[in-house]
Amino acid sequence: MPTIRHWPLGAKLALVATPFLLAALCSIAVLVWMSLQLEGGAASVNEAGRMRMQAYRMMLSLSAGDSRALPQQVAEFDRSLALLRNGDPERPLFVPWDDLVRQRFTTVEQDWLRYRERAAGVPTAAATPAALGAATSTFVSHIDALVDGIEAHLSRWTSLMHLLQLALMALAVVGAGVLLYTGYRFVLEPVGLLKQAIRRLQGGDLGARVECTTTDEFGALGAGFNDMAGQLQSMYRNLEARVQQKTAQLEEKHERLESLLEVTNLVTRAVSLDDLATGFSQRIVRIARADGVALRWSDEANRSYLMLASQGLPPAMVEAEHCLTAGDCHCAAPSAIGGARVIPIRAMQPARMRHCAKAGFETVVSIPIRLHDRLMGEVDLFFHAQVEVAEPERSLLEALTVQLAGAMENLRLNALGLEAAVSQERSFLARELHDSIAQSLAFLKIQVQLMRDALADGDAAQVQHVLGEIDLGVRESYGDVRELLMHFRTRANAEDIEPALMTTLRKFEHQTGLKTALQIQGDGLPLTPDTQIQVLHIVQEALSNVRKHAGASQVWLDVQKQPQWRLEVRDDGRGFAGPGLRQDETHVGLRIMAERAERLGADLDVLSTPERGTSVVLTLPPARRTVPADAAARQPQVA
Repeated sequence: MPTIRHWPLGAKLALVATPFLLAALCSIAVLVWMSLQLEGGAASVNEAGRMRMQAYRMMLSLSAGDSRALPQQVAEFDRSLALLRNGDPERPLFVPWDDLVRQRFTTVEQDWLRYRERAAGVPTAAATPAALGAATSTFVSHIDALVDGIEAHLSRWTSLMHLLQLALMALAVVGAGVLLYTGYRFVLEPVGLLKQAIRRLQGGDLGARVECTTTDEFGALGAGFNDMAGQLQSMYRNLEARVQQKTAQLEEKHERLESLLEVTNLVTRAVSLDDLATGFSQRIVRIARADGVALRWSDEANRSYLMLASQGLPPAMVEAEHCLTAGDCHCAAPSAIGGARVIPIRAMQPARMRHCAKAGFETVVSIPIRLHDRLMGEVDLFFHAQVEVAEPERSLLEALTVQLAGAMENLRLNALGLEAAVSQERSFLARELHDSIAQSLAFLKIQVQLMRDALADGDAAQVQHVLGEIDLGVRESYGDVRELLMHFRTRANAEDIEPALMTTLRKFEHQTGLKTALQIQGDGLPLTPDTQIQVLHIVQEALSNVRKHAGASQVWLDVQKQPQWRLEVRDDGRGFAGPGLRQDETHVGLRIMAERAERLGADLDVLSTPERGTSVVLTLPPARRTVPADAAARQPQVA
């Protein structure tokens, strides 16, 4: 198969323009040569005319007998004749030789030889002036004949040059026309076709194409344009389908986000397991477009499944499947592979799916509720038709159940936390009652027994003594109750503990009549509210011990904030000897303060000297004072 030769645009234009360029160059070269010939012939005509003038001058010199000018005139004529014969290399001067010009030039040379003899003074027969004039006229006529021959030759060259110039002009016109046609055919026409196709494409006509009739650059450009237009047309044909597909995907993602947001709002607002289960079942049956839903909770051993909530199920089915044992139904299957399962009811064992089949359901989609690989239950979606769960729907349902599992775990942890808080508060109340009122009641019980013994013995003095002790015990119990109520009602300040300490001291002065003094040194970051509460309880317990046991007349409270928090409660009472934190029943308050200090990670020191008073020093760890004031203000106050 022969190979097709592809001519580029530049080669085509060069192939068309080269002949005209070569013809123009040749014509110009010929014209230049002919111009040189004409210029040299014109110079020779001038030189021949000079020879004619020189002949007349020699005739005059001979007639006048001027022998001195003749040699110079003869030399000039010889030089002019030599120029005509040989030409002048310094300037364009040469005779356009042909047969006629050469013949006439020979005649002139012969005449010059004879005329030169006269000019040299050689005696001849015709030396008279009349004969000299006739000879000069004949000689000049031969020179004129030479000039006429040269001019006739130059006239022919001039005619040829004019003809060549006309031919060059015609060549230029024809070449310009050919170049214009070639440019239109090879350049302008393809550009015009491409421009029209581009306009059609811009106007929305995706079927616009360029007719490729050449194989040059414009042909390649047209082929590229056709390919581009074809791709655009193909893309436009599939664009609507793609837009619909993307719109459907966006709508699906939007629905998924709305579903996730809806369930997120539910789990954040739910305060009980019933509210969470009911709200979740209502939402998931709408999200999954199911005909019914059952939300089941499983025990830790995954042996039984309790129905927490349901939607769209017959009452008989809800009653029958209120509690399922693992393995009784295809739904309650803890050993199944994790992830959503599609259960075709008709294809399963009728005995295990009898309630679903009786209710008219065709398909069940079971999604386990898992949290950290721990099975907490499952969500069963019921459909009256056979359905298949796509991967996006499957991932959405699993994500919703993960949120449900997290919410159920949070409710459980909150319940445990609340239970622990209640238990701790009850332990605190029990400890407070045991360490204060219970001791007083035990003391009163002993005194009541002593009263009975004294009454039985009829000892009036002992009866009065016991009555005094009972009265003292009752007043102490009443004071303990009021003190406990004051402790429970005490609130810490979010910014500084100083107002709470001042309030505590004022209440102490009002109850006991003792003088108090508060001194605070240094500047430091405020304590957190829970730390403030524990510190206040320790200070109040120390003041309570002062009231009960010290017998003091004044109490001082010194607070030092830097370099770390240090609080000291000291009095001028009777004091005591021995270890500070004694565990006997008369100093149970010290044990209570030690327990609170241990809870804070603080150090509690009790320094006492008999008859010189007691000091209770609480030193907080440095970490307890690094909470910024604004952060402390944002924390909740604790009673």
